[in-house]
Amino acid sequence: MRDDIEYVRAPDGALTGGVPTGSPDGQAPRARLIGPVLATFLVAMVFANIGGMMFYPILPLYLRELHAGVEDIGLFFTLSMIAPLAMQIAGGWASDRIGRLRAVAFGSVAGAVSWVGVLVAPTWPWLLASESVGAIAGAFVAPSFDAFIAEQSDERNRARVYGVAQTIFQVVSVVGPLAGGLAARHLGWKPLIAIAAALYFVATAIRLSLARRHPPAAAQPGSLSFADFSRSFGAMVALAVSGGVITWLIMSDGVRDIAMGLSGNLLPIFLRDERGIDVAAIGFLNALFGGASMLVMIPAGHFADRFGERYAIAIGYLTAFASFALMLVVPSPLAAGISFVVFGLAVGMLQPAYQSLISKAVPENLRGIAFGFLSTSNGFISLPAPWIGGMLWKGVAPVAPFWITAAAMLLVVPPVLLKFRLAPPAPAVAAAVPDGAATGDREPAGPSA
Repeated sequence: MRDDIEYVRAPDGALTGGVPTGSPDGQAPRARLIGPVLATFLVAMVFANIGGMMFYPILPLYLRELHAGVEDIGLFFTLSMIAPLAMQIAGGWASDRIGRLRAVAFGSVAGAVSWVGVLVAPTWPWLLASESVGAIAGAFVAPSFDAFIAEQSDERNRARVYGVAQTIFQVVSVVGPLAGGLAARHLGWKPLIAIAAALYFVATAIRLSLARRHPPAAAQPGSLSFADFSRSFGAMVALAVSGGVITWLIMSDGVRDIAMGLSGNLLPIFLRDERGIDVAAIGFLNALFGGASMLVMIPAGHFADRFGERYAIAIGYLTAFASFALMLVVPSPLAAGISFVVFGLAVGMLQPAYQSLISKAVPENLRGIAFGFLSTSNGFISLPAPWIGGMLWKGVAPVAPFWITAAAMLLVVPPVLLKFRLAPPAPAVAAAVPDGAATGDREPAGPSA
């Protein structure tokens, strides 16, 4: 990268590494946007999720191989959401206390055990049990991932950092589905799962090494006790009902998650049965999605930092609606391919802005539990959605759950534009913050007039 792209001021206390000793113009030294620790962290995420993206986008087809019907598949994904929802808040809170890298390492060990279970599962109920073990990994890794990146960034360029990190991470959305579709066609399901598991084991080894070599720089406030968890959880509930940004995030995300839950897990079956696209081509479509999202994430991060997260999020939802409408109105494989590209652009706009907004709307010592709380609250709201989607497929029409999803993308745009606003830092607080330090621990704004 060119120096004017790669370098920004480092937040106070960030694990940046490789800090230049000076600059020609005499300004304060600047640190890499993605330092060595964060880069290694992202490499492990790439390995883990290449394996996941080889298998999980076509998991509904594997469930068919295990003799599951459409309604069974909907029930599978509904039940598989219960264990993650039961653990994500606790996993995020533990991340706040023991450190992000340690939480990720702990979750990865559970994830490795889960992959062994997936490999040997003889029926879909046994596969569901293995997925429940893997929920521990998601509960610890997902909140820690977002919170760790927030801690390595300045508030003024946080969406940009998320955009760069997610662009690196999104390589899995290109490589994984392509490799998974080809492996399923030419090698079979068991070899595919074995390869995916091996990649996850490599990621686990890297994460364990990171946690051992880079313990938390300072002790976190609080302790791993029920009393401390209650205090953190109570603080999050207060933010959730305050009427501010977090409240509206939960409400709008609930609508979105219900809608996506209706159709998301049925999409591979829809593409195969209704559009005549085989498993390898479905993998290619998912790779197109990942490539499109990669292209837009860094510009989307710049856009969100400059104009505000809510505008990037609104554009993302409008683009998502266009992608669903195209796939449903034009019943051809070509239209399906174009819709995957358009949906990739939508996700690329949404993701950096969402992560940046959440990280700014909660105090720093609650970031882990905040990401877990938001995922859990929205997940409980959308828990029956996959099962309902299967019923709509059978009882109404295969396109019914997808049209509901498309409509929801439009419904959330007005509240995003009106309510996703953060109050600027108070002058006294801003004056007390060192130049280049993160200011993400300010309180969220109340609803705008």
